Amino acid sequence: MKKPPTLPELDHLTSDAPALRRSLYNRLTYSIGKDIINATARDWFFSAAAVLRERMIERWMETMRSYYMQDRKRVYYLSMEFLMGRTMMNGMLNLGCEKEFREALTAMGLDIENIREMEHDAGLGNGGLGRLAACFLDSMATMGVPGYGYGIRFEYGMFNQRIVDGQQVERPDNWLRYGNPWEFPRPELLFPVKFHGRVVDYFNERGEKSHQWVDTDDVMAMAYDYPIPGYGTATVNNMRLWAAKSSHDFDLKSFNQGDYMRAVEDKNDSENLSKVLYPDDSTEVGRELRLKQQYFFVSATLQDLLDRYAKSGEPLDGLPDRVAVQLNDTHPSIAVAELMRILVDKHHMDWWRAWGITTRVFSYTNHTLMPEALETWPMSLFERLLPRPLQIICEINFYFMKDVMRQYPGDPGLWQRMSLIDESHGKRIRMAHLAIVGSHAVNGVAEIHTRLMKETIFADFHRYWPDKIVNMTNGVTPRRWLNQANPALAKLITAQIGDGWLKDLDQLRRLTPLAGDTAFREAFERVKHDNKVRLAQMIADRVGVTVNPDSLFDVQIKRIHEYKRQLLNVLHVITLYNRIRAGADATPRTVIFGGKAAPGYYMAKLVIRLINDVAAIVNNDPLVRGLLKVVFIPNYDVSSAEIIIPAADLSEQISTAGTEASGTGNMKLALNGALTIGTLDGANVEICNEVGAENIFIFGLTADEVAALRAEGYNPWLHYDGNEELKQSLTMIRDGYFSPEDTNRFKPVFDSLTSHGDHYLLLADYKSYVACQEKVGALYRDPSAWMQKAILNVAGMGQFSSDRTIAQYAKTIWNVVPISRPVASDKP
Repeated sequence: MKKPPTLPELDHLTSDAPALRRSLYNRLTYSIGKDIINATARDWFFSAAAVLRERMIERWMETMRSYYMQDRKRVYYLSMEFLMGRTMMNGMLNLGCEKEFREALTAMGLDIENIREMEHDAGLGNGGLGRLAACFLDSMATMGVPGYGYGIRFEYGMFNQRIVDGQQVERPDNWLRYGNPWEFPRPELLFPVKFHGRVVDYFNERGEKSHQWVDTDDVMAMAYDYPIPGYGTATVNNMRLWAAKSSHDFDLKSFNQGDYMRAVEDKNDSENLSKVLYPDDSTEVGRELRLKQQYFFVSATLQDLLDRYAKSGEPLDGLPDRVAVQLNDTHPSIAVAELMRILVDKHHMDWWRAWGITTRVFSYTNHTLMPEALETWPMSLFERLLPRPLQIICEINFYFMKDVMRQYPGDPGLWQRMSLIDESHGKRIRMAHLAIVGSHAVNGVAEIHTRLMKETIFADFHRYWPDKIVNMTNGVTPRRWLNQANPALAKLITAQIGDGWLKDLDQLRRLTPLAGDTAFREAFERVKHDNKVRLAQMIADRVGVTVNPDSLFDVQIKRIHEYKRQLLNVLHVITLYNRIRAGADATPRTVIFGGKAAPGYYMAKLVIRLINDVAAIVNNDPLVRGLLKVVFIPNYDVSSAEIIIPAADLSEQISTAGTEASGTGNMKLALNGALTIGTLDGANVEICNEVGAENIFIFGLTADEVAALRAEGYNPWLHYDGNEELKQSLTMIRDGYFSPEDTNRFKPVFDSLTSHGDHYLLLADYKSYVACQEKVGALYRDPSAWMQKAILNVAGMGQFSSDRTIAQYAKTIWNVVPISRPVASDKP
């Protein structure tokens, strides 16, 4: 590598409180352009962000420089989503200057809590997929793994959810309204991305048939960089996001002729690409935009990484030794075809040389077991939008199917199942199959998920490549989900076992004997109660409902989907409601829901309305005597989670066994001392193993029992007719008890669980679930026993650190060696 020139020294910025005060005042004056007299809380937030960012930059530059100088293999993590949450407090904690910032701001008469509320959650993700990606970036930086996150800089994130008359209403999430103080625009980093056009075949100078993609509509991808600081290290990695820019100038002629719409038409069409995360795909236009988004960020990323690799001067055959590309779900899987296109068409490689490079570069993470959730695209859409990548995919499939037919002759059923092209319902490209065929490793995200991948949806591929599918159980970063979200508990833990757990979560095992210590249990209980008081205030502010912090906080916070079975939770709420109205005693309970439904997902939105309509009845019925409250917290996001999760007593992880890939909410909640009630699904299985079966509430059918029940023929009416409480609850839903102004409103819910087959087996698991909830209520009446189990849950969560997951990826899949970069003190 070329040695950089000798440079003058940068101003060294220290992080003691007096230095931070000076920097804050300087940034307010010289960067924000405000006087201290009329500065607003938002002005101070942007000043504080600028001060913090300055202290990241030196480490960031040194980190990037060290990667170049040491010529290390790098990881490129491609994800459609990065659910980052707020950056300011996380950055302060990771850089080790949160205490000094508080002191500096307090000395200036400012409240850091007011200032942090000025930061908008970054609208770059929706649910667990995006949050997992964010945790992985944190862990890569903390562990010194040379890693880059790549995605899209969405102008509008997942919609802002409001609840109006009980219904979800979507509003634009304009998270960039006031700008993003953490990003660095890179207008010099522009890459063209092609769409439409046609493919011209020709023979090159060596007489070989070649292809040129011409007459295309090009969109420019412009880079925005976002520093990712590690905890307790000098490493600051990079997340690079792409924004779509027009390849044509503003049409001044049309503007001068008064045709203002035409003057900006091309610009608007191009820049729509990065406008909105997950546009509604219920229309042809929406589906096309989604596919364009996926190809847009993948093409720009591959051009960028190849441009970076070219600076090494090494031949492209060495690319797999210097680059590992991880595909987070199927959204970026078109990268397989795009890298082949670049190598074959631009670098004029022969097919098999390019294919050898491609398959050694990529690895793919699968996040679903449901065949209907595996992404496919109509071939006709590909043909119109991406004609050359389609040709590449067809050629990959041609060679792959030749090998499959050679190895398994006379089995056309298997050929059809393994083909990259599904021809059963019109020709569609199977993106998961493309990712599997084009990757050297494929991983599941929990032990049961990986086993079921091998046995069900990808059984044929596992038979063909017995060693390709491996397990990498998900994890979460303890820096955000305990140290930042629950500082009182973090302080209590550190006082007992030191702060080593922040980078080695297995050290939480040292809390196990403290579960029997009365003083520690009482301190733990005080922390939990204070967190519940804080959440109760948030509920009062956002929902207008008063809840009792001494009640059992029963929490289900996740994307609204039928397989996640929020509806099963509602059936239990109605059962409890009926019992209380009949005079039964009950453990006081507050049932808390949060999550968004996809705008076009009718049933999920109806479930949200049912939750709110049930809440309206339950919360205002005097016969309930305050023993039961139901709340739906609108616009669930990372910042909301940081308040809800530390306050939870019970964690609802109740998906149908065999449907949830892993889950990470289960890990975050248990890490903060919530007991889990769940099926043996996803990572629940491993949580049960780690915390002990006696410290978790498991119910319901197993994945094998689910498969057997479906195979023999499942009849939900048998459960309806055979359980009076279930029948009463469902009848109340059907007959409009919770919607007296529209008695037919929830009949589709009733029908989905009865005459339409109850696909996710809610009725089959209802009896077991209600019985398990009775055990929950009984245990909560013994606070000492409950807290003992809560502490043991925290102690058992060491296995679920994203640091452990990243270490496994680095060793098993990426073959990347971390770089240790200890942080030098910057405080006098």
